[in-house]
Amino acid sequence: MSLKLELKRKALHMTGLSVPIIYLLFGREATLIFVSTFLVIFLALEPFRLVEELRDKVKRKLGIPDGVMAKIEREIDGIAREHEKRGLGAHIYFTLAALIIVYFFPKEVTIGSISLATIGDAMAAIVGKTYGRHRFENGKSVEGSLAYLITGLLILTPLVGLKMAFIGSLVGMIAEFYDIPPDDNFSNQLAIALALYLAGVRA
Repeated sequence: MSLKLELKRKALHMTGLSVPIIYLLFGREATLIFVSTFLVIFLALEPFRLVEELRDKVKRKLGIPDGVMAKIEREIDGIAREHEKRGLGAHIYFTLAALIIVYFFPKEVTIGSISLATIGDAMAAIVGKTYGRHRFENGKSVEGSLAYLITGLLILTPLVGLKMAFIGSLVGMIAEFYDIPPDDNFSNQLAIALALYLAGVRA
């Protein structure tokens, strides 16, 4: 994927920061309602993204011009990973993981893990695409991984202290590097949250 398309994809992913922002402003209960609502909406709309026949029916009922719909579909296909064109989109995995984390984990862990998974992933991709010179077999770069680690330290240290920040950032970097199934947008958040919680962050 080109840097331009990667930037579009990451810009869309940055909307995930709405979860920790709402948690900070309105608390846990409001955040659970917010995330649950969007998860239901995403799941309801997902068949229309995946099944062309359903999209065509909606297009005819709403009277959307073919040219407009084709442009929208090209934009979506352009920023989608190959596996997302056949299965669930990253937004669903991200939202499901965020819901689990908001429900089960304490405030600092929730805000830190979701923020790092969102911003760290973007920084790793952008730095890796732009400055990555030392690459691994999976295409990831040393520069991108270091960008993730540094971003994690900057985000997590004010929340949980330097020691815990290093643990969370390192685990997140490893999870991001290996693209742990079922999707990195799911596993990255949970890996950070579990690492911080097991390392002793309880409140």
